[in-house]
Amino acid sequence: MVQTTSLKRRERFLVFGAPAIGPEEIAEVTECLRSGWLGTGPKVARFEEEFGRYQQAPHAVAVNSCTAALHLAMLAAGLAPGDEVITTALTFCATVNAIVHAGATPVLADIDPATMNLDPRDVEARITDRTRAILPVHFAGRPCPMDDLMAIARRHELKVIEDCAHAIETRYHGRPAGTFGDFGCFSFYVTKNVACGEGGMVLTQMEEDAARIKVLALHGMSKDAWQRFSDDGYKHYFVTECGFKYNMMDLQAAIGLHQLRRVEANWRRRREIWRCYDKQLRDLPVTLPAAAAENTRHGRHLYTVLIDEAACGIGRDRFLEAMTRANIGVGVHYLSIPEHPYYQQRFGWRPPAYPHARRIGLQTVSLPLSAGLTEGDVADVIAAVRRILN
Repeated sequence: MVQTTSLKRRERFLVFGAPAIGPEEIAEVTECLRSGWLGTGPKVARFEEEFGRYQQAPHAVAVNSCTAALHLAMLAAGLAPGDEVITTALTFCATVNAIVHAGATPVLADIDPATMNLDPRDVEARITDRTRAILPVHFAGRPCPMDDLMAIARRHELKVIEDCAHAIETRYHGRPAGTFGDFGCFSFYVTKNVACGEGGMVLTQMEEDAARIKVLALHGMSKDAWQRFSDDGYKHYFVTECGFKYNMMDLQAAIGLHQLRRVEANWRRRREIWRCYDKQLRDLPVTLPAAAAENTRHGRHLYTVLIDEAACGIGRDRFLEAMTRANIGVGVHYLSIPEHPYYQQRFGWRPPAYPHARRIGLQTVSLPLSAGLTEGDVADVIAAVRRILN
């Protein structure tokens, strides 16, 4: 039996996913506060421009979350009640909730157990005459097999909306995630690789889609509403449809601008930590993340290990408790969607119907992987894992 009560404990709790914030972000936020312009303004416009350039996308619209980005993308895609959207059974609830909020019907497909991404064969098996879109999630920063998924979409004339919450730096065959489908949706939540505290972005291929998303994100008001308090003078606006309050603030963009400028350096730091975990944990009875596929770039967002009780001598939840006792924060990404009571009641989903997502959802643990981790932090994580499992 594994003993966890005597584990060495860090003096300070290691927060899971804490972002690396530097003086540049602090100075930009201070300047924003002094300017008096806290809401949607020039910093948001700069952030949109710089993020679109980094992702090689023609149009980028900033919003207040990836959930909002997904919701607006589905509305801009023209989804209607009764339309079905196929997505993964292993994702955060926001992916599925956004489909529901758009009035469409989510349909789950199982995953490839090695990559934890959508299995294209299961996607195609679940297409019906009501299917209108595919919503792939680039899980943990690993790109989905976009050639296969885009081929399926073309054959069946489906929209593709990419959930890139984990995938800012992700590349598939040299091309950024979020630029294959009709829309790419990103997150700047506090744990993400570019953190604004809260925030999101939609990439689009079509100018008209970007324009509609921008209107929908601010109550459905015409585009002049975004500048109605600017130094150009008051601009009248008209409400053209019933929209939402989804706009990003300059306060958020002020943080994101400098986070984005360090995105490559932060990615390289996470890659170093990733390699250290691989080296130091490979002799333990756990399943480590699969290697990145050839001609792809893994975003290195989550380092997930699988705790199989039969192999490890300890269950996943006891492992989580032991890590917490050692003062190290960990995550679970994710319980499979059919495990949650709401979806069972609403859609009749049952976990055994998605065996790979179910098994991984019951075994997965995400270890700390922030660029802000020190060498001592990384050593503490490794030591705690080894003590619990050795």
